[in-house]
Amino acid sequence: MTADELRSDPDARGGRDTDLARGARFHLVAARFNEPLVSRLVDAALDVLRRRGAAEADLEVTWVPGSFELPLACRWAAERGRCDAVLAFGVLIRGETEHFRLVAESATQGLQQVALATGVPVLNGVLAVLDAEQAAARTGGRIGNRGAEVALAAVRMAALKRAGAAAR
Repeated sequence: MTADELRSDPDARGGRDTDLARGARFHLVAARFNEPLVSRLVDAALDVLRRRGAAEADLEVTWVPGSFELPLACRWAAERGRCDAVLAFGVLIRGETEHFRLVAESATQGLQQVALATGVPVLNGVLAVLDAEQAAARTGGRIGNRGAEVALAAVRMAALKRAGAAAR
């Protein structure tokens, strides 16, 4: 979902489904590497989850060393069976080599594998950007905050999961 779609979405503005997260449990897993930027993603995600009705007791945040460690920690969170969705956050900024791309691809593939293996929605909030300006723009700057977008997707996926469980 783009920032423009998020701004034009009635859900994002507090319109319909404002309590969609009520009773759902969310586990946020965040990378400490580039922590000031990752914290902005996490803070925006928590804000959206709370505004959607999630209780403080239903929100858990775990910090890991870097984005490469996100898939394993997300798997641990999903396998505990105490959350309806897991949100992963990291910020990778290109340096002199392509290492950031390798880590981003590994994290993305790992997060998808965790979701498919556990049946728990795992939302990818890992940013892979070319420079600090792009990172700032996507963590609350001119483009918006990817953390808020990921949280809204998590709320919707948790609701779908819960509705599917109720229909069984």
